[in-house]
Amino acid sequence: MAAQLHDVRQLLAEAKKELFGKPNVTATGVGYKIVKGKPTEELALICSVNSKKSKKFLVESEMIPASIQNIPTDVNPTGIIYAQQDPTGKFRPAPGGVSIGHVDITAGTLGCLVQKNGEIFILSNNHVLANSNDADIGDKIVQPGPTDGGDYPEDRLAELSDFIRINFESGGGGGSTCPIGNAAAGVLNGIAALLGSQTRLVSTRKSDTQAEENLVDCAIAKPMVDDWVKNEILHIGKIKGVAEGTLGMGVKKSGRTTGLRTGTIQQIDVTVDVSYGTNKIARFVDQLMTGNMSAGGDSGSAVLNDQNEIVGLLYAGSSSNTIINRIQNVFSALNVDIIP
Repeated sequence: MAAQLHDVRQLLAEAKKELFGKPNVTATGVGYKIVKGKPTEELALICSVNSKKSKKFLVESEMIPASIQNIPTDVNPTGIIYAQQDPTGKFRPAPGGVSIGHVDITAGTLGCLVQKNGEIFILSNNHVLANSNDADIGDKIVQPGPTDGGDYPEDRLAELSDFIRINFESGGGGGSTCPIGNAAAGVLNGIAALLGSQTRLVSTRKSDTQAEENLVDCAIAKPMVDDWVKNEILHIGKIKGVAEGTLGMGVKKSGRTTGLRTGTIQQIDVTVDVSYGTNKIARFVDQLMTGNMSAGGDSGSAVLNDQNEIVGLLYAGSSSNTIINRIQNVFSALNVDIIP
C-alpha cells in the first residue's frame, strides 16, 4: 500500500532531529524518491547533504538508513546552502525582480509590493533590507543595490520599516545589547574578583543561547514616494492571489541575477541550516525546496505558481537547490498582505 502524504509528513517531524545528527546533513524534507536521476511516484524522506560520501568512509551510526518505518529515504547532495546575496539598472518606478539593497550590503532582489494598514511597502529579505539584523528602522534602501552602482542619496528608494530578526546558532555576533544586563554582570564580576573567584558572568540575549529555529527571512521598507514603485513583477506581471506551496507544484520567480526562472517544489516541510557567512548559521523550519532556479543576488524574489499566485519568498540556495519561505508565514510575521 502506497504511503500517504500525511503519514510521511508526520514521520519526518518525528525523525528529523535524528537525521540532522548525521554528518553533512543540511536539510530534511518530504519529496519523491529519485531513481537513476528521475523522480518516481514514491514518497520519501529526503536528506540534503553538503556532499555524498562513500559508505566506506562512514561508520554505521553515521549512515542515513535506507528506510524509516518502511518509508524510504533519499540523499540529495546540495553543497552548502547559502543566503543568496550578490552584486543591475535603475528603475523608476521599480517593479519586483530588480536589484535593491540596504546601503551596507551588496545587492538582493525587490520581491513585490505589499500593504499594511492601507499603506504600501516593499517586501524582500531581512538580509537584503535589514543587513542580517544589523540595520536600524529608518535606514536607507537604494535601488539598484550598492554593488550594482546604487548610492545614497541619489538612488534612495525607501526606508527600512520592519524586519523579523534571524536567530543564529552563533548568536549573530556580539553579546547582549541590554545596558541593564551588562551593568549587572559588571557589578557581580567585580564582587567575584574581590573574593578571588576566576568565574565571570557574560550577559547574553535568550535567542543567542538557545538558537531558536526560524520560519522566515523577511523585511519591509516604506517607499519614499509611492509612485517610485510599481505593483508588478518584471517578466511576470501582477500577483493575482495567494496560494499554498504544495509538493510537485510548478513555480517561477524573477530575480536580480538570473532573471525569470522556473522550477518545481521538490520538498515540503523542509528543515535547513543556512550559512550567512563565517560562524553564522541559522536553522529554518517549514520551508519549501526546489531545484536550482536561483543564484546569489536573487534573494528576496517573490515565488509564484502558474496562476501568478504568490506562494513564497526566496532567500537561500546552493548550486543545485533553492530554499523558499512559505508566504503565509512571511505575511503573518510582518502582518502584511498583497495589494489587490
